[in-house]
Amino acid sequence: MPWIGSGIQHPEAPGSVMAICFHLDENMHNAIAQGLRQRGIDVTTTADVGMIGAGDRKQLAHAAANGRVLVTHDDDLLRLHQQGVPHAGIAFCRQRKRRIGELVLSLTRLWRERDELRDRVVFL
Repeated sequence: MPWIGSGIQHPEAPGSVMAICFHLDENMHNAIAQGLRQRGIDVTTTADVGMIGAGDRKQLAHAAANGRVLVTHDDDLLRLHQQGVPHAGIAFCRQRKRRIGELVLSLTRLWRERDELRDRVVFL
């Protein structure tokens, strides 16, 4: 299926966005990925793709190349956004601001909304 922004095209409704896919950077707790997967949401982690220790630009580029919204606590990624570095979307939450369950619910809501997030930041 062809990529449209940060989601995949729904085969039964051409032009519509079916779902957002996420990529969690290495600072995000693995339980968040597990919670999203239990809900049928497509998510990868930095460990899944063998990018532990990769720099912020590489993380953002990897997520963008794969049409994935990058989920992070890292405010350096906000600076990259401000510098105009292209991306498939950034979902940002300050560290320790929300519990794991709250983040899973917030990301699930974002996934259900199916909004185009290319080059946008969403604060969770």
